[in-house]
Amino acid sequence: RLDLFYAVWQICLYMHDPREPHFAALKRILRYVQGTVDLGLHLYASATISLIGYTDADWAGRPSTRRIPGVANVVAETAWVRNFLRELHYVHMTATLVYCDNVSAVYMSTNPVQWTKHIEIDIHFVRNMVKVGHVRVLHVPSRFQYADTFTKVLPSALFEDLRSSLSVRPPPAQTARTY
Repeated sequence: RLDLFYAVWQICLYMHDPREPHFAALKRILRYVQGTVDLGLHLYASATISLIGYTDADWAGRPSTRRIPGVANVVAETAWVRNFLRELHYVHMTATLVYCDNVSAVYMSTNPVQWTKHIEIDIHFVRNMVKVGHVRVLHVPSRFQYADTFTKVLPSALFEDLRSSLSVRPPPAQTARTY
C-alpha cells in the first residue's frame, strides 16, 4: 500500500543491524496496518488520459551533484509512458503536468538564466521537454504535494488527507446479495 511505503522503506534501511528503536517502529507500523486493514488502493476508470506527476525537488540536499534529480526523473518516466501510449496508438496527448513544491526548480525548468550554467545535464533535458510541449512544470503548495507521502514523515492530518487523495481508502459500500 502506498501509505506504508515511506515507513517500511525507513525500517528496511536498518535490517542489517536492527536495534530496539527499529523494533518499536516496526511494531508501530504493524499496529497501523492492523488498524487500517480495511484500506486498499481503489482505482477507477477515467474518461480521459492525462499524465500528471509529482516530485519533491531538493536543491540544498544534493550539493555535490548540482542536479534536479526529482524533476528530471519524473520527466523521464513520463516520457517513457508517453512513448508507450504512442505505441498503443493513443494519439490525443496533452502536455504532462509535473507538480513540484520547489519554486526554484519550477522557475529553472522554463527560464534559462546566466547563473544556472553550473547545473548539469538534467536541467537541460527538462527544459527541452518543456520547450517541445511534452511537459509543463508547475508549482504546487506543500500541503498538496503527494510526493511528500513517499519522502518524509508528515503530520497525521496531512498524511490522512494525502493518503485519501492517493486512492488509499476503504472499499465502496457493498450491496446486499440476493440468491
